[in-house]
Formats: sequence, structure tokens, C-alpha cells
Amino acid sequence: MAILVTGGAGFIGSHMVLALLDAGHQVVVLDNLSTGFRWAVPASATLVVGDAGDQDLVRTVIRKYGIKAIVHFAGSIVVPESVADPLGYYNNNTVKSRALMEAAVAAGIRHFIFSSTAAVYGNPVENPVSEAASPAPVSPYGWSKLMTEIMLADTARAHDLRYVALRYFNVAGADPLGRSGQSTPRATHLIKVACEAALGRRAYVEVFGSDYPTPDGTCLRDYIHVSDLISAHVAALDHLKSGGASGVFNCGYSKGFSVLQVIEAVKRVSGVDFEVRQSPRRAGDPAAIIAGSQKVRDALGWQPQYDDLDEIVRHALSWEAHLARFKVAS
Repeated sequence: MAILVTGGAGFIGSHMVLALLDAGHQVVVLDNLSTGFRWAVPASATLVVGDAGDQDLVRTVIRKYGIKAIVHFAGSIVVPESVADPLGYYNNNTVKSRALMEAAVAAGIRHFIFSSTAAVYGNPVENPVSEAASPAPVSPYGWSKLMTEIMLADTARAHDLRYVALRYFNVAGADPLGRSGQSTPRATHLIKVACEAALGRRAYVEVFGSDYPTPDGTCLRDYIHVSDLISAHVAALDHLKSGGASGVFNCGYSKGFSVLQVIEAVKRVSGVDFEVRQSPRRAGDPAAIIAGSQKVRDALGWQPQYDDLDEIVRHALSWEAHLARFKVAS
């Protein structure tokens, strides 16, 4: 099956490319390389450098390679950045997704998987939060993704298109075989930042806010290994191929760790006691958000394999060490 992966040169997208290739699919990656890397796309996949919002290019790619399904990762993901640049986020995440959907419908694509986010929930009233909770984003990033979910639902009602939107919680770790990982410079992901500090690539780690209504005053998050997240995507694709209905699913482990607990895990696994500094809260950060994940387990048969914070950290550390060697060698 020929599958188009937008943003397939990035952190999560590159792991999806590997999983699809491992399963024997033909994979075409569409990425403008603004945050992705050419080297992250295996030689057995086809890389098209371009924008997911370029309808002429998307139509050409679908026709040329006989694309039958689209997995859409391309987009901007930094919450504080979205607060500072809301129009940029609405353009990159919402406007361009609409253009991609229109091209997909015109080309007769029937299966569409969308990379959404737990940020659509904002500050949930209850944790773990289920898909039945009313969305209430507190950042333009969350709104940009929710708008895309709404467009997908409306499009699926009007056309022969079925979709799955996966709401990611905090994605971390790296491919257990060491083939890919989080490589973006100046990334804001806590586990990556802490791993960089443990390896001496950052002088310290900032904790943004220590006065939240949580047990230790720092934000609580549900951390999911990237490989488990990707297995949910593969299950979603199988679900759609077998005639399954469109749906929205949380992707997390239904357990939360505070910022300080994550930092301690990185110190424990690495054996390095790096500096930690307190900083003010960041705009758009909810106090706590933990996934209710029973729906994805029941409907898609998803069974996580790496539900362990120390293992997530070990894989992330291993990838950071690889990046350090790679950069020195290059």
C-alpha cells in the first residue's frame, strides 16, 4: 500500500516511516525540512521536499505514486511559540491542513490519520481525561489542532473519507533500535532537554512554575514512548483499512509524572546530577493533563510495550549520545 507521510522527516513522523517500511508498505515522505532532516528518511522511502499545504504538489504526489492513505504529522508544536505567533500557527497547522484535506478529497483518498494533541483539552476538569470531555484549549496551538479535527469530522460526513485523529500526550524516547529520535535543535521537550543537560550539552534545566496545584507544585504530564505512539498509528491505519469508523483517540499511559519527577528520572538513569533552575510559568501550560486511554485500547487493540519512564529516558539518552557522536563525526 502506498502511503503519504507528511512531516516524515521529523521526530514522530520518521518513526512512522520506519514502522510502515518494516510492515512492507511503499512510503512517500512530504516534508519541507524546516524542522525535519533529510538524513532521517531511509533510502527505501521516497522523499519529496515541499509543503503539505501546496495542493498542486500534493495532487501530483498522490497521482504519481498511487497514494491510498495519508498520515499527517506536518505542523508546528511549541505551545509558548504559538502564544507569541498565533497567526503563524493557524496558518501552518490549520490552513495548510485544510488545503491538504481538499487535495486528498479531490484525489479520492479514503483513509486519513491526523496528528492531534492533548492540548485540545486545556486544563481538564478531571484527570485522566477521556475523549468525551469538552475541548477547551488554552493556547493557539491547541485551538489550531482542534480546528483541524473539526474540519476532518465535517469533511468525513460530506465525502467518502474516514479518519482517525490521535491526541498525543507528551511524546518522548527514541527508536529502540537507534534508527531515529528527537533531533531538533533548541527543542523544548522536557526529557530531551534534561538528557542534553545530563550529557553536558546544556548548562542547566529550567523548571517553569513551581506553584501549580499539584503534589510538588510542578506540572503533571503523561509521557508516552514514541514507539508506542507509532504502534497506535499502525493500529489506526489497520482499523480504517478494515472498514472501521472514523474516531478520535487519546494516546497516553493514564499515569502522570511531574516535571521534578522526570528530572529525577533522568538524573537516576544517567547518573549525572545537573543543575536545575526555577523560572516563572510559561503561557499556555496546563497544570495537569493525563490520558484516559481505554478507548484506544478497546477500539484499536492498542497494547503499549514501553510503559516505563526509566526506559523512555534510557532510549532518549542513548539517542542524545548518538547525536553527540554524529555531530562530532560530521
